[in-house]
Amino acid sequence: MSTKEKFTISGDKLVEKIKQLIHKGNIRRVRVIHKGNTILEIPLTVGASAAAVIALAAPILAALGAFAALVTECTIEVEKIEKS
Repeated sequence: MSTKEKFTISGDKLVEKIKQLIHKGNIRRVRVIHKGNTILEIPLTVGASAAAVIALAAPILAALGAFAALVTECTIEVEKIEKS
């Protein structure tokens, strides 16, 4: 079972917030939404360590940082895995 959460943040905080969410470890998917359009969707492997995920996602996070510099506000939608 999974749940969804949404966070609205300023562009300059985008990459740090995504890294913070990945470190929690119970994330299945992250979507970055700007003005109602999905800009980026990152599926995350269940059970992968946060360090491995960030290392693999480094090029994506760099591109996301460039995008974040251009926007003032965006929404992050996070699909979390419910732990039993």
